[in-house]
Amino acid sequence: MNKITKISIVVFALSSMFVFSSCERDDEQNLDERNWQLVWSDEFDESKGSLPDSTNWNFELGNGDNGWGNAELQSYTNDTANIRMDGNGHLQIVAIKNGTSYTSARITTKGKFEQKLGRIEASIKLPYGPGIWPAFWMLGSNIDSVSWPACGEIDIMEYRGQQPDIVHGSLHGPGYSGGNPVTKSYGLTQGRFDTDFHLFAVEWDEEKIDFFVDDYLFQRVYSDDVSGDWVYNQPFYLLLNVAVGGNFVGFPTSDTPFPQTMTVDYVRVYNEIR
Repeated sequence: MNKITKISIVVFALSSMFVFSSCERDDEQNLDERNWQLVWSDEFDESKGSLPDSTNWNFELGNGDNGWGNAELQSYTNDTANIRMDGNGHLQIVAIKNGTSYTSARITTKGKFEQKLGRIEASIKLPYGPGIWPAFWMLGSNIDSVSWPACGEIDIMEYRGQQPDIVHGSLHGPGYSGGNPVTKSYGLTQGRFDTDFHLFAVEWDEEKIDFFVDDYLFQRVYSDDVSGDWVYNQPFYLLLNVAVGGNFVGFPTSDTPFPQTMTVDYVRVYNEIR
């Protein structure tokens, strides 16, 4: 039985679980009751060593422009050394050191699946080490016509490998991008994000975006909280990658072990049923 059949129902209410956890952890969380219907997923059930499903994902290759605009060090490939199924229902994205150079992988759903509003989630076990920068994120589908940051960016999860107990959720848009996003961090009171799977999600509607870790709401951003235009009432596509180095994390050090693997159990997207 694959993971999607284990859900047992496609339409379900997550809100009751959220309300319970919010009352237990934080009385100030205000969570609406919502019913969600699964509209897209990848359960990564392909055979061991295979590449991601090409009907869902594209590869972005190479070094990009100025290290993908962030002074990153890696070159992205579609080699199974850097990206593959593990045969147990997981996608692995692997950052490798080759002498003084690095390779990794970055995949996107651009042109294959795009989502406007809803709940977007992934269960991921993260890598670790100074200079390791994994992310689960989204870009506006109009990026080719308006460029970044006018297209908008939703960082559902990004993480500095040197801080294995902290993740970050951020929005980048016109007037609040690069080193000045709308952002908040979430830290585990016990444990680390590289030792087990954790659920990273956003719930997104016309006027706000909520950021969750393990169904705990740690950040809510309303449209009037941003210093520029709210550019999130359009379709976005998904991205998964592991960068090495860059402005956000700094450089790898002699204490950074390689290879480093981000393991993804699933990615799922839901629409709200009203």
